[in-house]
Amino acid sequence: MCNDPVLRYTYREDAPVSAALSDADVVRRIGAGDVEAEAELFRRMAPRIRLYGMRHLRQAQAADDLVQQVLVTTIEALRAGKLREPERLAGFMLGTCRMTVLDQRRSAQRRERLLAEFGADLVPSTRDDEPCLDRERVARCVEALKERDRTVVVLSFYDEESSSDVARFLGTSEANVRVIRHRAIRELRRCLGAPS
Repeated sequence: MCNDPVLRYTYREDAPVSAALSDADVVRRIGAGDVEAEAELFRRMAPRIRLYGMRHLRQAQAADDLVQQVLVTTIEALRAGKLREPERLAGFMLGTCRMTVLDQRRSAQRRERLLAEFGADLVPSTRDDEPCLDRERVARCVEALKERDRTVVVLSFYDEESSSDVARFLGTSEANVRVIRHRAIRELRRCLGAPS
């Protein structure tokens, strides 16, 4: 598990928020190293950030990722004392949300431009008798996998992580990773209509 306290928090809509502390008090306590104040910041702001993410990214997973990214960025800034006006915490976080979403969109557009320009050079040409890869169908099949299976496939084939790294990340054995990967590949083949 990660040692950073930010990444240990979990999002719960029913988590109680302390009305006794103002946003400025939370900011000051985080600057002083109070881990409970960081948890309070998470409880207060995570639902707002997630709502922003759902409005602008329109996907639950992307919104959850935005929550983590914005909170990590914010807590790092608060720990370093970079917010000069603690009472403007909500505005700071909204700005961080905007910038994060804009960065994500710019990255996606840059990837699309690069693929359009150089994609043909990256993909080896196929003969007429070879089946062509249907990327959308592959994406749907990968998304249909169970979460753990999908994680193993993505880490193994997209991030090119070794079995030992994947096992460490998931907190399981390398043998279990190989079994999960084998099962996921079999399921992908079935979904794609490929012979087993």
